[in-house]
Amino acid sequence: MSEPVSQFSITVDQIEGYEFRVRFDKEQFPELLMDEPPPLGKDRGPNAGRVLAAAIGNCLTASLLFCARKARVPVDHLHTEVTVHVVRNENRRLRIGKVEVVIDPHIPESERDNARRCLELFEDFCTVTASVRQGIDVAVKVKGLTD
Repeated sequence: MSEPVSQFSITVDQIEGYEFRVRFDKEQFPELLMDEPPPLGKDRGPNAGRVLAAAIGNCLTASLLFCARKARVPVDHLHTEVTVHVVRNENRRLRIGKVEVVIDPHIPESERDNARRCLELFEDFCTVTASVRQGIDVAVKVKGLTD
């Protein structure tokens, strides 16, 4: 990979049990409450898999909208459904095995031919999906244990 173009940081703090508060790097962004479903947590907020699904769905939908606007294709509304398949790996650990995304753009029939060109382009401009597909280098340090 090339040199970073930008960077940002978030913080994650435990509230209690498996409930966490996520704070973003901009004051105008509200905090996000995350939690695990039972039996670990109390399901008071989305877990990491659901947030990842939201990130993938949002990124793809925004990329398709951007392409449509560049092509001057009117989009009345976009609706996206993301289905996540959770599987167990060979060590019986839970993993996200597959993510299926269905985007339903409400585009006038007369504009659909113009919009088809976006099908060849928009996924490549989705930062999150393209990164997840390639795998992301995640460096982990545990203070006091890996220093």
